[in-house]
Amino acid sequence: MLFSTVLIALSSVWLAAAAPARRSTPAAVTDTSIMQYALTLEHIEHAFYVQGLEQYDAQAFADAGYEPWVRGRFAQIREHERTHVDFLRGQLGENAPEPCNYSYPYTDIPSWVSLSQTLEEVGAAAYMGAALFVHSQDVLSASLAISHIEARQAGWVSSAIRNKQPWDGDFETPLYFSGIWSLAVGFITSCPQTNPDLPVQSFPALTVTPASPVMGENITVSYNSTVQATDDCPTYMAWHHNMTTTFTVIHEGGVTTVPDGLRGTVFAGVVKNTTTTTSDATMLSGLAALSFPYGSYAIVGA
Repeated sequence: MLFSTVLIALSSVWLAAAAPARRSTPAAVTDTSIMQYALTLEHIEHAFYVQGLEQYDAQAFADAGYEPWVRGRFAQIREHERTHVDFLRGQLGENAPEPCNYSYPYTDIPSWVSLSQTLEEVGAAAYMGAALFVHSQDVLSASLAISHIEARQAGWVSSAIRNKQPWDGDFETPLYFSGIWSLAVGFITSCPQTNPDLPVQSFPALTVTPASPVMGENITVSYNSTVQATDDCPTYMAWHHNMTTTFTVIHEGGVTTVPDGLRGTVFAGVVKNTTTTTSDATMLSGLAALSFPYGSYAIVGA
């Protein structure tokens, strides 16, 4: 389960990185702050493709075993992300956040490709989660249009390039502001001081051991917090998959059991209770991205 190992390792790196300081009170959720949040994420994605394709030319992709058209498709995705940036900048005008400085934890083309899939999945989840809070129908329509492209791009990377399942189930997984931020903020090393505050707050990094769990397995979770599980006062692992959240009890020592029914990429984090919420009220840790590959019926005649 190499993909799972890469995802959880990258998640740990992102979350452990020094994040740009943000005020303790998140910005109010408005259509403007949602678009600023979206543009901040699009800057991360666009810079990722610009840097990677500058670093790895056509020969590097060929040497890594990829067909020539693969790099060309990634170049198309880079242009999609640039168009998203330009669109949101045009909508926000003088309120648009500027690009930050970024660092991405890939070491070669395969890890860059794997990280591309994760970025697209997180991007799609961000737009879907934010859509619930959008007031303007025009902004909502644009958000959904972008989220569909990001999901298609993730499916293409997973199936055509990595030979994995093309989707995670019957539904995509929406994620909300601070959960997404916990997965994205570690890419940022510094930002212009003039950039606006976002409707997010930061949570401590989550470590899952083993890094590549399977369903039904006992795992240990840890994070830097004064709130830790005991048998008398448990916390819970929230497993976000499709449009569902499954909760498992975290016992003393940080031990919990991976639930059944997980497919593809699953986002998990520690929470105070089993209340399903679209706010930060129950969050205790940032999210980790985990992978549970499954057969997607890619059988001739099936």
